[in-house]
Amino acid sequence: MWRRKQIENGLACLVCAFLAVPLVADDWPQWMGPRRDGVWRESGIMKRFPQAGLPRQWRTELGAGYAGPAVADGRVFVMDRIRHPDDADKIARLKRDFGPAPNYNYTRGITLGVERVVALDVASGKVQWVHQYDCPYTIALMYGAGPRVTPTVDQDRVYTLGSEGHLFCLQAQTGQVIWSREFQRDYKLEIPHWGLSAHPLVDGDRLICIVGGKGTTVVAFDKYTGREIWRALDTRWPGYSSPVIYQVGQTRQLVIWHGDAINGLDPETGATYWSIPIKTHWGMAIGIPRLFREQLYISGYPRQSALLQLDSQRPQAEIVWQGDTRRGVACVMSTPVIENGYLYGGGPGGRFMCVRVSDGKPMWESFVPSTGKRPANWANVFVVKQADRYLLANDLGELVLAHLSPEGFEEISRTMIISPTTPLGRRTVVWSHPAFAQRSVFARNDKELVRLSLAANP
Repeated sequence: MWRRKQIENGLACLVCAFLAVPLVADDWPQWMGPRRDGVWRESGIMKRFPQAGLPRQWRTELGAGYAGPAVADGRVFVMDRIRHPDDADKIARLKRDFGPAPNYNYTRGITLGVERVVALDVASGKVQWVHQYDCPYTIALMYGAGPRVTPTVDQDRVYTLGSEGHLFCLQAQTGQVIWSREFQRDYKLEIPHWGLSAHPLVDGDRLICIVGGKGTTVVAFDKYTGREIWRALDTRWPGYSSPVIYQVGQTRQLVIWHGDAINGLDPETGATYWSIPIKTHWGMAIGIPRLFREQLYISGYPRQSALLQLDSQRPQAEIVWQGDTRRGVACVMSTPVIENGYLYGGGPGGRFMCVRVSDGKPMWESFVPSTGKRPANWANVFVVKQADRYLLANDLGELVLAHLSPEGFEEISRTMIISPTTPLGRRTVVWSHPAFAQRSVFARNDKELVRLSLAANP
């Protein structure tokens, strides 16, 4: 009897010790998460949002921008822009001929201001340091709120890229500049209409960036010194899609989706394995290509989509099918997800769709995740997978928890996480990809950055 009681007490102590061990919390050190795949792998996340909304842990004032936050090693890193009043003399000195614009979406001009990199304490939201630099904008006026690119954190360094091509490697703890590059100065870059938007990728000792220009569409830098290692590809439109590396068979392939073609490169040398011409309108290749088994799905504007078959024996690719108004979905600003042979993503006007990957056949479509009822110009949804469900962040500032399947869209819960502040015609939007880390969502608009709890037992 005494022995049995001793065993029971021992088991109770083990259970208590197990329950007392805190769950491991994950970081979100770059755009689309630790593996750049849009999957949030933390456990202990709430199954449904509370009716009163998500508990707010802190808010911090911020300048304007589209750049999402990164969370790593106890800090949150984000970029913004503080616009300065117009100065006629300074603007005259910077004057450029941008040529005719087909409509207001393309109209360019010069605005003055500074871009900033801001580091905050992840627990309190207090600003730890700020790095800023003068940065007149020459991009399309309607979309000139601020930087687009989420910082990339690699150990004790953080890499940032501004809309006008300012690349910095900063010390994560202090914000001190380790090295920098200016793409306009170093590569004679002509800034794309909507600014530089491709998120730099760390691969081994390399930092791989979409630059632009003759022979420099993609450039690999030594991540420690900023020295150029290799350069590759020619295109008129560098596009806005970020570099990504996939393992296909025995070959690691750096996939570059620019405005004129989809390309597979050797990430070690920049040598081209294969290239397939697929042109987008005004270089609007934005979302990253997604790999499913040995097939690659790409999409861009307008209604450009395609499925490529990659060869596992040697690095080659060929088109399986190309989309149109009846096949595929052309995700404009967001990256789709693929699950069990079906793709989910937001197309033109906010039309959220499920498409069968093998042949591009649409299974269903809905405006419920994006606008609620009807199409809206450039309506957008960012999609992140978490366990067996999905977190959909739309440009109304809502976070939607849902199940996605070929049978349909099933909403579980919905809540407001951030107010839309960026004017877009008759709408006001928020176009920043949230970060999911520390059992929280980190979201920003043009005025603030907030941390809201998603913990099951906050």
